[in-house]
Amino acid sequence: MDYTSLNSIPCFKECSAVVEAEGLKLVELQIVPQKTLTKISAVIAAADSSKDVGVKDCAKAHHALAPKLMALLDKTEDDIAMEVCSPGIERNIKNAAEFEIFKGREVRLWDKNISDWVSGKIKTSDEKSVTLVSEDKTEKTFQYSDLAKAKFIHI
Repeated sequence: MDYTSLNSIPCFKECSAVVEAEGLKLVELQIVPQKTLTKISAVIAAADSSKDVGVKDCAKAHHALAPKLMALLDKTEDDIAMEVCSPGIERNIKNAAEFEIFKGREVRLWDKNISDWVSGKIKTSDEKSVTLVSEDKTEKTFQYSDLAKAKFIHI
């Protein structure tokens, strides 16, 4: 699993500030220019990892992000198509930088060293590793290089 700083993604830092002002967190931002339209996809999460994101939260983030992205990309309303969604209940974690956003959330990791899933709540993470706390309160740290994939545990 790779770690890519979220702030290295074009427009992410500016858009993250806008979403955080609405009490949410920006998880993923994709901007895909096409011939006549720029497609934008944003994934948001609740600031509190124990809470879920609903349609109202997505609408609130959409209304806040649209003017910011139009200004950043020098586009008009007719030039963009934007979709804002929640991470979903069984999200595959695509970038190891997301572990910080989902701190406190139940996840399962595929550890390449043991060829099996390991689960627990995210306690901490950094650029190289994530630490999980299991049900029996033991902590274990995993290097991203040892992880094949990670996903939410749907409760």
